[in-house]
Amino acid sequence: MSEQSAKSRARGRDVYETLRRAILHGEYEQSSALRPQQIASELEVSLAVVRESLLRLVGEGLAVRLPNRGFAVPAQDATRWQQIAEARVLTEPVALRLAIERGDLRWESRVRSAHHLLSRLPPYDEDGQVSEEWSRAHRDFHRAILEGGGNGVLLETFDRMWTASELARRWSVVSTPHRDVAHEHLLLEEAALARDADAACAVLVRHLSLTAAALTHGPDDAKA
Repeated sequence: MSEQSAKSRARGRDVYETLRRAILHGEYEQSSALRPQQIASELEVSLAVVRESLLRLVGEGLAVRLPNRGFAVPAQDATRWQQIAEARVLTEPVALRLAIERGDLRWESRVRSAHHLLSRLPPYDEDGQVSEEWSRAHRDFHRAILEGGGNGVLLETFDRMWTASELARRWSVVSTPHRDVAHEHLLLEEAALARDADAACAVLVRHLSLTAAALTHGPDDAKA
């Protein structure tokens, strides 16, 4: 790869990360237009780089492409969030059972490592925003417990729904801090590594259901 190509790829990553962070942090209102020409001007990059980044965000569910109208931020409401949570409750226990059945020692090690990191990180940064480091660790833990099943289609489904859930968590507006989410994660790790599929799935379903109930209340409850 030439130096110019490497710089172009790096710039593309920067634009993508900038837009992704802005959407997740609510810097764009729901359903608001994402105008490629305006973004390109603001970020001082080419229109092609912006369009490529926006298409990547569309693929992740963080933007939508409107026929003949360009790009926009997804519309989210309590009903949509409940549907996402319901879909996770139906699919993730299936993937978890496969992981418990098929997972090897390397899977166990990944689960332990992912939970250890998650449990050591504060959920919020100094500005009261969801910590990006914690957010990555949170996703990595939930994905790690499912990876032992080796089913790529289920993992792709998880990735898509996780991004949609992340929007719900970030955009919730009222704090109701009466869940011990860290303890829920601990119970999930313990049951999965004990190879108790029934217990692990029960913990996961409760974990996701509590989040579904909390999505209209606030970020302290919406951390599944």
